[in-house]
Amino acid sequence: METLFEELQLINCSLLPGELFILLDHCTGWKDALQSYAEDGYHESVTKLGLPQPVFQVGLEDFNVWFEISLPSSSWDSASSGASLHNLIAVKGENISRYQQERWQKIVQERFQEIGDSEYPIYQLLSLHLLPMLHEEFNLTQETKAMKAHSAAEEKALASTVSSAQIVYHALFTSHHLVSPTKRRNLQQWSSSLSIRGFSKVGYPGVIYAEGEHEDVQEFVDNVKAMQWLALRLRFMEPIPNSEKLPLSVGVNIGWKEFQKVGEVIEEMKRIGREKYVVEMGLGSSKN
Repeated sequence: METLFEELQLINCSLLPGELFILLDHCTGWKDALQSYAEDGYHESVTKLGLPQPVFQVGLEDFNVWFEISLPSSSWDSASSGASLHNLIAVKGENISRYQQERWQKIVQERFQEIGDSEYPIYQLLSLHLLPMLHEEFNLTQETKAMKAHSAAEEKALASTVSSAQIVYHALFTSHHLVSPTKRRNLQQWSSSLSIRGFSKVGYPGVIYAEGEHEDVQEFVDNVKAMQWLALRLRFMEPIPNSEKLPLSVGVNIGWKEFQKVGEVIEEMKRIGREKYVVEMGLGSSKN
């Protein structure tokens, strides 16, 4: 019984940020018992509490796979030496497929066999194998989602930009400066939610260039004006001349970018065939 307390305490105290240890509802008595153990150590009187078999879940806060572990409340030493210990660990999850469940159950079995003889087999299984693998799987899932979202956004932006029947609008702001992280985050968020393409030039002076459908550009312009910072000026908002007739290779501007130097602004506008708009306002010359 003491070994059981030691192992549960090890598991609970070894958790990293974002990892969870949750006793099931019918095991709430264990919460007080573990707290008492942490403060005063083990006492034989705990055997008189009539504690049920401890059942708990271990997983990550934001991942849909976790492990439900049922440990015997007595005869722990004999149970821990049995090769069937992995049967005490069930793979649970939210909206997981049968394939995922079977794959993780196989991982549990294989990693348990690797541990061999150990005084604290469940602790080692979780801390050395299962939890690190959950983190790895979670990170991979997040990266995949981000890549898919980015790809979908680029495809949508490209399809919108090269539409042969659609007139594209663009707008250009200048300001004394553009430094505030909040303003920069707002520009990023608006460009994403409104399917706006373009860029901002941060520092001194500040420059904001945006293009997209008429209503989207108008809303973007209104949002920028509402921020009201020093010497903010809308240079123009107008249709891009002959945008509906441009070849697919001309004027393709994808996503939202952020530049640090005026030279980068000139190069970007040159790339999309609109250098004159910034040269005319004195940001550079065609020689830059």
